[in-house]
Amino acid sequence: MEFESLKIIEPIIKALKKKGYVEPTPIQEKTIPLLLDNKDVIGIAQTGTGKTAAFVVPILQKLHEKIGNIKATIPKALILVPTRELAEQITESFKAYGTFLSLKYLVIYGGVGIRPQINNLQRGVDILIATPGRLLDLINQGKVNLRNIEFFVLDEADRMLDMGFVRDINKIASFLPKNKQSLFFSATMSEEITRLTKKFLKDPVRMEVTPQATPIEKIEQFIFFIDMENKIELLLDLIDQQKMSCVLVFVKTKHKADKVARALNQNHISADAIHGNKSQSQRQIALNDFKAKKIRVLVATDIAARGIDVKNISHVINFDLPNEPENYIHRIGRTARAGSKGTAYSFCSAEEREYLNQIERITKTKTPHAEHKYHSNLAKNATGRDAKPKPRTRGQRPSNRNGNNSKQGGSNWYDQKSNSSGRKNNKSGRRNSDFKNRSNNRNKNNQSKDKDNRNPKSRFNPRKSNSSRVRMGRTSHRR
Repeated sequence: MEFESLKIIEPIIKALKKKGYVEPTPIQEKTIPLLLDNKDVIGIAQTGTGKTAAFVVPILQKLHEKIGNIKATIPKALILVPTRELAEQITESFKAYGTFLSLKYLVIYGGVGIRPQINNLQRGVDILIATPGRLLDLINQGKVNLRNIEFFVLDEADRMLDMGFVRDINKIASFLPKNKQSLFFSATMSEEITRLTKKFLKDPVRMEVTPQATPIEKIEQFIFFIDMENKIELLLDLIDQQKMSCVLVFVKTKHKADKVARALNQNHISADAIHGNKSQSQRQIALNDFKAKKIRVLVATDIAARGIDVKNISHVINFDLPNEPENYIHRIGRTARAGSKGTAYSFCSAEEREYLNQIERITKTKTPHAEHKYHSNLAKNATGRDAKPKPRTRGQRPSNRNGNNSKQGGSNWYDQKSNSSGRKNNKSGRRNSDFKNRSNNRNKNNQSKDKDNRNPKSRFNPRKSNSSRVRMGRTSHRR
């Protein structure tokens, strides 16, 4: 099936062909006719399935047919999204597919000056793409009028609720007219989203193109059981030995995103971090550098990663496992986009073992684990309280569990010869002085070998080893 069979107008068909799109994806094929037929729709589709075009194309077509070349005044379509990056991505889609139309688009979000956004609103706009916080600011200031909204789209609805935007959504919806077409798109469908759809949608048609929360089949997935303190070591080895060139690394916190990016750069792997504490300009620079291949690795938190649409991401690495299994689907879906293949690696420490169990329950599959030189039996076999995050007081450092670190028999990802001594010599420059000083200080506090529980093959341990090269081995499905 081609786009022409969906009764899409010629200017949009022309724009789609210019972008190289000829055949619609399943979500587009099923959703576009419904939206053109004035139906309210709940669309459930994983990231990377083309759901943005599924609502952008019909909105462009219906507004063009209704207002033609009439000068823009106040918004007639509102697309509400959780993050700035996603807002920018959707705006680019409107611009691309509406190249040969005269409609005006505006994106508004926080983290940047509000005055230019107010000026653009006053000049007139047909389609408004916004994040909830900044939109409410403009509404409260009387700078934006939503009384003529004909299309209301809530994109990434599940993430909106996860981020605590439900009150903002309800408040914004109170400014919208009753007679409008509403579209909700989400990768998952929780009970809370179901309640929200009943509140805002009229007899909606539910479209689900793939089983809910099922990983994309073309993504090769592996679990690495590892102690928390060895994760950076493993990350460096994987990126280096597999010569990864376009890697998206997910971490749990903003602080850790900066820490991991810093460690990568100190070991001559170009990287940058993207998270909520960074200004919009900083986030945009990092994202543009990643797209342009100026950096090899982008380290991100879940919230900041929403809206990252980068072609040819070869690997997604879960440095920290998500505490919500649905987020695992969103994360790994950043690779293997548009039908290509991809790889997802996940690092699982003992305190994350229950997160892995939840992921495997919702995906209904056992993820194969990869043996490696930092393998942790403690992480692999953790149960009960040991498999859950430990409550920590402020400033408390995690305990060292390397005493449970052991190699398994058989072929490993890294054979007996592999370690990082090649990085430790002065010539390589791969060894960072901060890490070295930290390791030396720890050695002073642990004089005897029996008291030193650190991994002898860790980059943070000053002890030498005999090998210099790392060689990839087999993966194992044994658990």
